[in-house]
Amino acid sequence: MTDGDRLARFLRTKLEGAGRQYEQARREFQRGRYETDLPTDDQGRVHIVCRRHAEKRAVSLDGDGRPTCYESGHPDCEGCVDDIADGRIETW
Repeated sequence: MTDGDRLARFLRTKLEGAGRQYEQARREFQRGRYETDLPTDDQGRVHIVCRRHAEKRAVSLDGDGRPTCYESGHPDCEGCVDDIADGRIETW
């Protein structure tokens, strides 16, 4: 194994570790940023009852506090976002 191969492997290992650390920090920041009384799973997804599809869902919240399944302009989705913001969304 050449010095170049060892260096490439070392750098790859360090970058992968940094990537994992970054992703963990990002998830924890998002959880803290949108800390609510909503029940969550181990991955930080909130447990809500979808108004649009009338089903239980575990979804992440985006940077604006909207569920990732949110569709702009849909009345049920708009109401869901309002309910999350007001702390009155149905959960499971």
